[in-house]
Amino acid sequence: MAWEEWEQLKATAAARHTSEMQLNQAEPSPEGDLGTLVSNKAAWSKAGHDVGLLRESVSKALGALSDGQKGFGANTGCRTASAQRDVHDSWERYVKKVSRRCGNLAGLLEKVGNDQLKTDEAVMAEIGNMKVQYSDTPTIGGHSKGR
Repeated sequence: MAWEEWEQLKATAAARHTSEMQLNQAEPSPEGDLGTLVSNKAAWSKAGHDVGLLRESVSKALGALSDGQKGFGANTGCRTASAQRDVHDSWERYVKKVSRRCGNLAGLLEKVGNDQLKTDEAVMAEIGNMKVQYSDTPTIGGHSKGR
């Protein structure tokens, strides 16, 4: 396809979309007010509650993961069972971390709802602290490990 043809296709597509959506701005009201952002305790509390429900689901998944591991017994001489145990242990650690992360985030969201006087910067700082505390572990599979 020639460059000129590509430019023509882009121009044609742009001409068809004359009314574009802009998400970063509210429609101006007749009074000239752009509106106000309303934040209330109920919304923050619901968000915290919903993340808490997610934690419950993650805990149930951890139980199912453990149930699936039962019956393997000792890993004597079976490489597949040993590898499966390693994968299980890795996932168990990860799911426990996700559960703790959900618990902390649920508490943080509920606290924000109770503490509406905090600035956005203070809330973002607390979320940033959680990101540091719960940063994902580096992947371990698929690397040549120096080979």
